[in-house]
Amino acid sequence: MSWMNWIFPVTIVLYSLSVLGYFIDFLQNNRKVNRIAFWLLLIVWVLQTVFFIFRAMELNRIPIITPFEGLFFYAWIVVTLSLVINWYFRVAFLVFFTNVVGFVMMAFSLFTPDGDVPDSLSTLLISELLIIHVSVILLSYAAFTLAFAFSIMYVIQHQMLKRKAWGKRLLRFGSLSKLDMYASSATIIAFPLFLIGIILGFVWASIQFGELPWLDAKVISSLIVLSAYALYLYQRFVKLLRGYNMALLNIACFLLILINYFLSSNLSSFHLWY
Repeated sequence: MSWMNWIFPVTIVLYSLSVLGYFIDFLQNNRKVNRIAFWLLLIVWVLQTVFFIFRAMELNRIPIITPFEGLFFYAWIVVTLSLVINWYFRVAFLVFFTNVVGFVMMAFSLFTPDGDVPDSLSTLLISELLIIHVSVILLSYAAFTLAFAFSIMYVIQHQMLKRKAWGKRLLRFGSLSKLDMYASSATIIAFPLFLIGIILGFVWASIQFGELPWLDAKVISSLIVLSAYALYLYQRFVKLLRGYNMALLNIACFLLILINYFLSSNLSSFHLWY
């Protein structure tokens, strides 16, 4: 479909304008620009959804397999979650911080391989178990992104309070206790999804290869990420730790997610894109 060729670049442009609008609102506390950015983001979500549906119809499969599709789906989930949470909870600046990550992911997709699944891998990717594994992992990544955004907001507000930088922007962040709670809640949701995704991956690998690929770079890095977030949850709910250091720990865990997503995939023998 020729008209499909322009949906993606238009979406990228509108997405960049939306993120720019939220950035201006963050700097200047401009509610008018905030509303424009919101409607632009809503249009982005509609275009993303249309693109995703028609690509699925064209390829006759769920388009989350190739590097391009994985990053696009990740960005779509981030946009969806940020809009839904902002609508129900009215958390100022959440949409901005989450969609900075979402926009970066979607921008990266411009430079990743597109097209259908390579023939050599087609028999591996038709497995419903693998599709579920990838979907659950990407959903966990999106929830971890929300936790990261709340933690970033916590750190920024903490520094503003430390510098006594009073003003309207500070009030729009909400209380530190709420940001801490939202970050931990998002992590609670993301962690079991990530764990389930890893288990499903192990089940698929044992069926496909007849053994568990413990020495694969992606497997090792995923277990490191799982351990890091397990440490965060242990400190948060067993040791009952709160505050600035916990926010920094959550941010560090998300940086491991990014390393896991981009770096170890290139070193893995069979994890090529997720």
